[in-house]
Amino acid sequence: QVQLVESGGGLVQTGGSLRLSCAASGRTSSIYAMAWFRQAPGLEREIVAAISWNGGRTYYLDSVKGRFTISRDNAKNSVYLQMNSLKDEDTAVYYCARMRNSYYFSTSQGEYNYWGQGTQVTVSS
Repeated sequence: QVQLVESGGGLVQTGGSLRLSCAASGRTSSIYAMAWFRQAPGLEREIVAAISWNGGRTYYLDSVKGRFTISRDNAKNSVYLQMNSLKDEDTAVYYCARMRNSYYFSTSQGEYNYWGQGTQVTVSS
């Protein structure tokens, strides 16, 4: 089993920054892509960013391009999401997730089979 624990969420003013962290424990391995998803009240969960197992490939939701940066430290079994220039519409619960298949990269939610509990990000003016 793999456990994913997110941290770093909170309340921030519009235009501010937050850095989310996701620490993996258990039967961890660095050969899996990781991603951040978010779900706002009343909306479907959506992928925000993804990173391949070696960090060589990344994906960003159009609305966060240029503002968010995903990164990983395989030695620490951790993945991060640096969020800058936050907007009210970024308010959501953010989830860390791990890909089902090793070395594979996908932005499809169904391809991720390990999920964290989520961390709340609230952006308010």
